[in-house]
Amino acid sequence: MVGSIDGNVSRRRVLSWIAGGVGLVAVAAVGGFELVEHGILPGKYQLDQLDGACSVTDPTLTFAPLGPSMTSHFLSTARRRSVGYTIAYPPGTTRGDELPLIVMLHGDGRNHADALVGMTPAQAVALKIDGKQLAPTAIVTVDGGNGYWNPHPHDDPMALVVDELIPLCQKLGLGRSPKGLGMMGISMGGYGAIAIAQRYPGLVTAVAAISPAIWTSYEQARGANAGAFSSAASFATGDVIAHVSALAGTPLRVASSDDDPFLPGVQSFAKLLPKSDNVVFSAGCHSAQFFLQQEPPSLAFLAGQLT
Repeated sequence: MVGSIDGNVSRRRVLSWIAGGVGLVAVAAVGGFELVEHGILPGKYQLDQLDGACSVTDPTLTFAPLGPSMTSHFLSTARRRSVGYTIAYPPGTTRGDELPLIVMLHGDGRNHADALVGMTPAQAVALKIDGKQLAPTAIVTVDGGNGYWNPHPHDDPMALVVDELIPLCQKLGLGRSPKGLGMMGISMGGYGAIAIAQRYPGLVTAVAAISPAIWTSYEQARGANAGAFSSAASFATGDVIAHVSALAGTPLRVASSDDDPFLPGVQSFAKLLPKSDNVVFSAGCHSAQFFLQQEPPSLAFLAGQLT
């Protein structure tokens, strides 16, 4: 029996132990190492944890006294259900103040309450970077489901954001011209932030995407998540690599880790961006640790662009 695993043991050998221990016969039968290594099967995350690939430096988070926030819900015509949302205001402001707005899109399996990792919406807009508070910016989160923020029959989270959530916030004085409107997201939400900015030129002032879930083909997307796109035509319309030119003139920050299963898609996307955009590739995985590390610089980037 193996009592411990030292740092010199190969990832392939560890995988063989994991596969044998949990009975992943099908994995071995179909060349499962490649599937695990590319993140299609969950063993890759176990391996990354074992060999330290997911280890990143935890940011030191400091916040100014929190501003007000509100959580409510409304009946979404676009999603055909009631959705929850949270609006948070920066320190020193009150409801009714006209402010720039960050629309924060959550990842798969999350909702408006946990769209951010390791902080609340109120903390996000009270964040201090190097002891200095972010420029005053409001933030909103909303329940978008697990449909990758693109239109599906009977459920359209993209229309929820564009036709319902943003107008609701603008009526409150948030993200209303001449104040800026930024899109931010993690994983599925990172893809959604880019896709919305592409589909609605002129709507968004700037975009920050953390570990965006960018697929390189419909077959790849469907094989890993059958609910991501409703059809091949839907994927083609929402292919952020093919439509990268729609972002011309929109400041963009993209961050992805070196051990992220979506890295090939992000790399293909990044190669087509102008050099003026802020693209970060660094150590880590598609994990909460990496998301949290990238939240402060992403928020700082948007706050700087929106004011």
